[in-house]
Amino acid sequence: MRPVTRAFGAVLASSALVLGLTPLAVAAPEFGVGAIDWKPCAEAPTVDCGFLTLPIDYAKPDGEKFQLAVSRRKANDQSRRVGALVVNPGGPGVSGVDFTFEAYFSEEIFERFDVIGFDPRGVARSQPIKCSAEAVQRSHTDRPKTAAEYDGMVAYNVALGEDCRKQSGPIFDHASSREAADDIDSIRRALGEKKISYYGVSYGTIMGQQYAERYGRNLRAMVIDSNMDRSLGAWRLTETEARGAEDVFDEWIKWNDRTPSSPLHGQDLRKIWQDLLAEAARGEVKDPRSGLVLTPELLGIRFLNYSHVPAWKPFADYVVRLVQGVSAPARAEAVEYPFQGIVCNDYDLRISSFAQYQALSGMERRVAPNAVTVPFAHGAITGCAGLPKATNPQHPLKIKNAPKILVTNAKHDPATVYEWAVNVHRQARDTSVFVTYEGWGHGVYGRSDCTRRINDEYLVSLRLPHDGTTCAAVEP
Repeated sequence: MRPVTRAFGAVLASSALVLGLTPLAVAAPEFGVGAIDWKPCAEAPTVDCGFLTLPIDYAKPDGEKFQLAVSRRKANDQSRRVGALVVNPGGPGVSGVDFTFEAYFSEEIFERFDVIGFDPRGVARSQPIKCSAEAVQRSHTDRPKTAAEYDGMVAYNVALGEDCRKQSGPIFDHASSREAADDIDSIRRALGEKKISYYGVSYGTIMGQQYAERYGRNLRAMVIDSNMDRSLGAWRLTETEARGAEDVFDEWIKWNDRTPSSPLHGQDLRKIWQDLLAEAARGEVKDPRSGLVLTPELLGIRFLNYSHVPAWKPFADYVVRLVQGVSAPARAEAVEYPFQGIVCNDYDLRISSFAQYQALSGMERRVAPNAVTVPFAHGAITGCAGLPKATNPQHPLKIKNAPKILVTNAKHDPATVYEWAVNVHRQARDTSVFVTYEGWGHGVYGRSDCTRRINDEYLVSLRLPHDGTTCAAVEP
């Protein structure tokens, strides 16, 4: 649904892993929440924008503050208004304010709810975490082939973290999803709502899960669409994501075989792809848009990004251009970089040696030989190596005092793999209902009339389908 800000990450199934940690499900200390001074948004005047002044550290409510950016798209029919629907599109690092500018939901949702977006702390308009371009772009590899390269990667992470903390201040160490959940409840209080409804997709499901754990009594309804699973350690996270990625690759092959409009229809696409990966391993493949030399891992990331929609015809066209060898000038990198502040505090997947990395990387390639890489697990493992322990480490869900939650996922999701949603539902079986979209892509809500109807009926009328309901696939 939303492309990740940085490839996602993971650690060995060994004594180094942190598994089964007990959640700190205690709500943040109460403090006075001010009103939001709403004004028309500059980018979308029909939507209201404003800021909410909140503590950077909820344990120190009188300490340093930051401005949380919030948006409000008022219900079109105020006489039939149900309440406030707080939304988050994931990322991590994507603007929830911008999300409310889009026509994402059905007319019925826009008729009946004030749709409330927010930029999570450390993101976009909410005191974004920034790092110097030099620190971000410093030469390093996240695919070390030697112990020396591994040590260089760790040194890069440590130096980058120090730079980002210096550039961004204390928000860098207080940008976890637990704190974002506390911010959501501050929004609820500022709106004057006794209860809120919540819709989160992709990384936004983590904020939803944590809100349900900490503030379940303040929920009217919750949809978590395309789920992250924060009960897994590095090995299982990598293994499940790799299995899901390889499944999506197989689905692309099947699509090509049954789709005459594919430019590769009737050809041996598996061989074409393996040949392309071999050329990439030799440094012979360039991206036709940026001129960047593509490694096999970058090719895998391109495939998974296209599969979010899924845009398999455009990706097949892209593969044709890669085979033809077209190139273009490279593009500049951005310096807003919230990855360490968010992901490295939400997942404690630290590895401590090159040997651990080799074991994980070898398993990743064995399980996903065609998809090649698992962006989230690999990115979180390599991008957080050498950093302090997470402030908000993963744990099995323990939800109490919440209403029934609607959990949805596509069977062939390239980003939040189906196994994660199955496991989330297993952990919250007493408080959740699981619906499977039998098709492809990342994000379920608008996939079909079936998925939209189930979501809308629940959000508007609190009518839930039977647990285990499925919606048929719609051909990409």
